[in-house]
Amino acid sequence: MNAISKKERGLPAAVIWGYVATLIFMVGDGLEHGWLSPYLVEQGLTIQQSATLFTAYGAVLAIASYFSGVLTEAFGPRRVMLAGLLLWLVGQILFIEYGLKDHNYAWMLPTYALRGFGYPLFCYSFLVWVTYRSPDRIMATAVGLFWAAWSGGLYVVGSYFPAYMIPKIGYIGLMWSAVVWVVVGGIVGLLVVKDEGIRSKGNSKEKLKSLLSGFTICVEKPKIAIGGIVRIINSTGIGALPIFFPLYLSSEYGFSTGQWLQVWGTMWVANILFNLVIPYISDRWLGWRNTVMWIGSFGCGVMTLVMLYTPQVFGNSFWAMTVVGIFFGIVLCGFVPLTALVTSLAPNQKGSAMAVVSFGAGMSYFIAPAIVGAFIGIIGVHGVMWIFAGLYFLGAVLMKFMKLPEEEKQNEKNYLSEKYTG
Repeated sequence: MNAISKKERGLPAAVIWGYVATLIFMVGDGLEHGWLSPYLVEQGLTIQQSATLFTAYGAVLAIASYFSGVLTEAFGPRRVMLAGLLLWLVGQILFIEYGLKDHNYAWMLPTYALRGFGYPLFCYSFLVWVTYRSPDRIMATAVGLFWAAWSGGLYVVGSYFPAYMIPKIGYIGLMWSAVVWVVVGGIVGLLVVKDEGIRSKGNSKEKLKSLLSGFTICVEKPKIAIGGIVRIINSTGIGALPIFFPLYLSSEYGFSTGQWLQVWGTMWVANILFNLVIPYISDRWLGWRNTVMWIGSFGCGVMTLVMLYTPQVFGNSFWAMTVVGIFFGIVLCGFVPLTALVTSLAPNQKGSAMAVVSFGAGMSYFIAPAIVGAFIGIIGVHGVMWIFAGLYFLGAVLMKFMKLPEEEKQNEKNYLSEKYTG
């Protein structure tokens, strides 16, 4: 497989339009994330049933996230993106018509899970394409722009748009509007993304080997497996919050759904703004590993606990929670260089390395609701939040083992120099 030439000085126009497509697609995918769990509980589901729904969704999302990278290298990004678009549309339409309208949990579970194939196949396939099209010297910035578009759609517009439109068109109408967003984003993405330089031309046996490469690369390069674990931790705590935390704020401190959506949206506005700043700092000065370790992992661990205890100190203070959300959004940007770090460990197998990172991203949306469902009834909100904080601190420890080859060589030189001069 021949990688695309890295002689370009900046990002191609097609990549920029791909970011636009990602943002629009993720708006449609994210319109229900901030309110669906509280809404379903209000309609008679238990918090455990809601968590199970998101766990099933997360399981499918994890599978799709893994295969997005290796399928992209095997069949090209456009085919994989088209498959994601179609599967999302089928799942969404069935979920609305047979699950949500009738409050039929038996229909909700499989159809919402089917929908989980959508954005990983569409967006992560595009991200693989970005890693091939972007020069190494701006790789973290290019990936940061992707995550800015991704989170801008999923969490920012996906939070503010529902807060404004729910009183006007209702929950079901909002879900139908998501179809329009996804179709528009899907068409734009399919028009601008090309297969050149990525799609392998091997036979069926070679393509099957490519599908398994995401597993084998973890054995061959254990640091990539560690990167996948850190990627799981990255989204686990933040992905679980909408399932139970707005209910906690509402019942204990009187926050409305609208207030929560504004806090959630503002957090991701800050995340988008600093998605452009933190990767630049990482590329230029701090380094990828240190950024993920200290700003991302350690920072998110601290902010998880700050978010938990802020309402206990300030009560029903919308502005206090908003400030906390802003800082949480900023430190979350510290995880952005992880993709660049992991793919740099396998420069000739970027699709396989991306499969591990993407699988980690998907697994987090399986593990997060599973933790909530398993522990919320036993140790309550405080205990669950401490679990997520602990996971973030574990991520910081794991990052100590994610040194790039050049870092290890430099450390070895420093050790030898100290040994012989001492």
